[in-house]
Amino acid sequence: MLSKDLIKKIRQIQIRTSHQITEVMAGEYKSAFKGRGMEFDEVRMYQPGDDIRSIDWNVTARTGNPHVKRFVEERELTVMLMVDASSSGLFGSGHRSKNEVAAEIAALLAYSAIRNNDRVGLIIFTDQIEKFVPPKKGRSHVLRVIREILYFSSPEHNTTDISAALEYFQKVCIRRSVVFLISDFLCENYEKPMQLVSKKHDLIPVTITDPREKELPDVGFIELMDAETGEVILIDTHDPKVRKTYKYLGFQQREERSKQFRQMKADTINIETDKSCVDSLVRFFKAREKKIRI
Repeated sequence: MLSKDLIKKIRQIQIRTSHQITEVMAGEYKSAFKGRGMEFDEVRMYQPGDDIRSIDWNVTARTGNPHVKRFVEERELTVMLMVDASSSGLFGSGHRSKNEVAAEIAALLAYSAIRNNDRVGLIIFTDQIEKFVPPKKGRSHVLRVIREILYFSSPEHNTTDISAALEYFQKVCIRRSVVFLISDFLCENYEKPMQLVSKKHDLIPVTITDPREKELPDVGFIELMDAETGEVILIDTHDPKVRKTYKYLGFQQREERSKQFRQMKADTINIETDKSCVDSLVRFFKAREKKIRI
């Protein structure tokens, strides 16, 4: 049985994203990952027409007859949702904070997984692991994951450590997974752990950005506080040089992050808090499907 509160929250997401679009997203999700990988099935005798690249040379040498490895498409997809709940996500210049948008994205992905009968797990993290739900399949389990995502609001820590979260993930998730890493990525030293994870798993960074992180309005003197460290600085937004420097530094940071993701050959999703996250997800799934076909 679903609680009335959970039903209400899920309906709010469906209304905000539109029920029709949510249904479309679930279909795009399925298409994007239908060619998600191959798993070993058996070794059998070589038959005319078999790809010579699939020959198992060890078995061939042992038996004296050519044998090939046979693979089949993975029947089950394991999806891990890694959600950054640190204090920098409390920022939002519009109606929703970055953390609220992150929760909505994760809930939509979990909702899509229900329809695809996939196994879903959850890691909510700051600089510590705040919540871990091991991956399982089934409607009741996935709805539990959605409940944990939508109702999580009181992390024990403020700062972010993506590196530690990824190291924890590698310890608890042995099976190859599709990993949606949802964060604003306002921290450092996560590149090497991401590279290690991406070698075995399908790691998809989901970056959340607020418009005010790109550009400051001309509103005179304002205080800016780092939500994670508590540091406060006073700046004059009326000064064109200040606004230009702020815009440049933000652009430089985003470009460096994008460069790192490209070097990892990671498919990425960029979400802005003032725009539809469903549109961004659907675009990603469509691009992903085209990539699989190629």
